[in-house]
Amino acid sequence: MVYGQVLHARGEQTGFVNLNVGGYKQQVDPSTLLRFPQTRLGRLLACHSEEAILELCDDYNVAEKEYYFDRNPRLFLYVLNFYHTGKMHLMEELCVLSFSQEIEYWGIKELHLDSCCSNRFHEQKEYAEENDWERRSDEQQHSLDSSFEELSLVDKDLEKFEGSWCSEVRKSIWLRLENPGYSCSAKLLAVASLCVVITSIIAMCVHSMPEFQRFDANEKAVEDPVLEVFEIVCVLCFSVEFLVRLLVTPCLCKFLSSPLNIIDFVSVVPFYATLAFDSVDEDSEENADLENVGKVVQVLRLMRIFRILKLARHSVGLRSLGATLRHSYHEVGLLVLFLSVGISIFSVLIYFVEKEEEESELHSIPVGWWWATISMTTVGYGDTYPVSLCGKIIATVCIICGLLVVALPITVIFNKFSKYYQRQKCMGQGTSPVQGPPPDLPYFNIRDSFGQEMRSFLSSVSSRGSGTGSDDDTDASEFGDLETVCRFENRSGFSSHP
Repeated sequence: MVYGQVLHARGEQTGFVNLNVGGYKQQVDPSTLLRFPQTRLGRLLACHSEEAILELCDDYNVAEKEYYFDRNPRLFLYVLNFYHTGKMHLMEELCVLSFSQEIEYWGIKELHLDSCCSNRFHEQKEYAEENDWERRSDEQQHSLDSSFEELSLVDKDLEKFEGSWCSEVRKSIWLRLENPGYSCSAKLLAVASLCVVITSIIAMCVHSMPEFQRFDANEKAVEDPVLEVFEIVCVLCFSVEFLVRLLVTPCLCKFLSSPLNIIDFVSVVPFYATLAFDSVDEDSEENADLENVGKVVQVLRLMRIFRILKLARHSVGLRSLGATLRHSYHEVGLLVLFLSVGISIFSVLIYFVEKEEEESELHSIPVGWWWATISMTTVGYGDTYPVSLCGKIIATVCIICGLLVVALPITVIFNKFSKYYQRQKCMGQGTSPVQGPPPDLPYFNIRDSFGQEMRSFLSSVSSRGSGTGSDDDTDASEFGDLETVCRFENRSGFSSHP
């Protein structure tokens, strides 16, 4: 006799399969289970070794031939009904996702759901999965960036000042520079810094106007004296602010890796680099090998445009935009991918339609790329356009597809922007940690109260003892008062001893 026959010997005598599901025991005819051989119970009857049986159930009693499953016993009634009727019904008391996991465990397909429950099951499952996806997305975002976590990081930065040189002075300066809402002086510093940034941007824009461009005797462009003074003053302010932030920062590594501090550094580097190259350019008149220094200086002057990004330190919207782009690279990548596919398809189509038209300028696929780009993004410069009827039809389809492609990821990006904007506003309203007890709460010293009760009690005991000449006549109610005071003391968590 083989091992499988030993396992099933008792089953052949009794004619039933003993099942124990979460404490609910039931004897089932094997022929009923074999109606659906692909289910868990159907495959269980085909096992001929204890190892194979334990792969399908949680425990197995060889003597009693009882299969144990640590599952929901109430749902198992629906499973048994499925084996008898061939139709599975929805369990109203169970979550739809849990119900789906349970029937998947028993090997029952969703196609076996009866028509009275199938539509309701799929609607509830879709709704539950959407809510679960939104919840997991919110948890992921909050785990990466949350206002409370950043506020706790601010507290940790404040703790790093302890034990360092000039800790109180550095902490005070750091709070005023990093948190404009800390005090009136911090607000004034933020307004002053913002005014300097705006002045620098205006000076840079005015410098590009022909009325303010100056040339020397050699027809070489030179700086306007007034604009040069504004430039020097602004750069000095930027440099002083950056150095002060560098000196008072509690964590140097965090300071150097901060995007806002990197922008501050990049905004002042071109000025000093331009001064260095200007000094080299003066010597280059005698050295022909350095004739390209002037071009390098022009590039460095163009890098002043990075000063516009300094507005992000004072603008909640710009910081929210940066955080949104940083955490929406998947959506931005999808947008670029959709546009690339659409541009490639419509550029080829418009080329084959317009290449025979003499009035059209779409005689190559690269030109078609340009046309498809400005059409799908609904810019429409009008420099290139189709002239044939088929070309105009393709252009219409291209514009409609561009609207749909751009609108799909924009909704997700906008939702993230709204969340990060609210988060940045919450961070901007954060204040310094409260030190000491809140001023509006009454102060109550339980130790002093206990001492007063004890003194009154002892004085009453001593007065009665002196009046009667014996301590035996002391009223037991006095000890009850003492017990009440001591119980109140223990319940409050204070000690009467200093």
